[in-house]
Amino acid sequence: MMKRTLLIICAFTAISVLFSCIPKDSEISGFEGFSFAFLPDIHLQPERNAVDGFRAAIEKVNAGKPDFVIAGGDMIMDALGVSYERADSLYTMYIEESEAFNMPVYNTPGNHEFFGVYEKSGVSPDHEEYGAAMYQNRLGDLYYSFDHKGWHFMVLNSVQITDENRYIGMIDAEQLDWIRNDLAGVDSITPIVISTHIPFITVFTQYLYGNYAPDYHGLVVENAREVLDLFAGHNLKLVLQGHLHFYENIEVNGINFITAGAVSGKWWQGASHDVEEGFLMVYIRGDKIFPRYVDYDWEVE
Repeated sequence: MMKRTLLIICAFTAISVLFSCIPKDSEISGFEGFSFAFLPDIHLQPERNAVDGFRAAIEKVNAGKPDFVIAGGDMIMDALGVSYERADSLYTMYIEESEAFNMPVYNTPGNHEFFGVYEKSGVSPDHEEYGAAMYQNRLGDLYYSFDHKGWHFMVLNSVQITDENRYIGMIDAEQLDWIRNDLAGVDSITPIVISTHIPFITVFTQYLYGNYAPDYHGLVVENAREVLDLFAGHNLKLVLQGHLHFYENIEVNGINFITAGAVSGKWWQGASHDVEEGFLMVYIRGDKIFPRYVDYDWEVE
């Protein structure tokens, strides 16, 4: 008999919410487990009242008392096409503001963290902090893993820079080898969570533009299938995604692919695709995942 694949898609908008995808308070209050917050697309900058917005998000996160935070990429706005002084100041701003979190923060690289890639920046590829170097010097490794209360977390770098001074969604060969080696130390039972800025799987274009709309270049990880195949025989439970400023929860064969909106909404100009500024709280109980999108009540001035 052909095995059937279970596919559940939850899309959150101001008009329509699939309530079955939201955990009930009784399911997450007083539970034995842990929680963490996932904050994609902060796009911190001195303009558009973004600093006050980020501070409001931090206050909401701290009130929820998660065990830790995963920043989902595009923490700053931006390093791709600006001067060294601007990029340096944005990194400094993010690092200083992030000190207000009351728990550890694990960072995921996004495309806007890569310095001097666009020609308008006037930066030479020979610059010592070109591309990923600025991120590594200030925030640490581009990809890494950690364990928490019996769960294994893998933070990946889904951004690669091309010879044409652009970025694409891709997990490079060196990182693929690292994933294989990392998984060699993880048994088949341990639940695994991945953080990637650029999504592996999304319905974004089909939802917005029609059933046959293709995923345009730079929207998704181009070799996502190759990456996911590495997890065969392992207990991959959750893939956290950003980049799209859109909320969706796609469940395929027991794996949740959640594109978790954006802290900045539409780049600090209001809701994006009817999704308010917010972040994802993830509650873990046993081997079950209860995601909840949190609107932290910031409004455009």
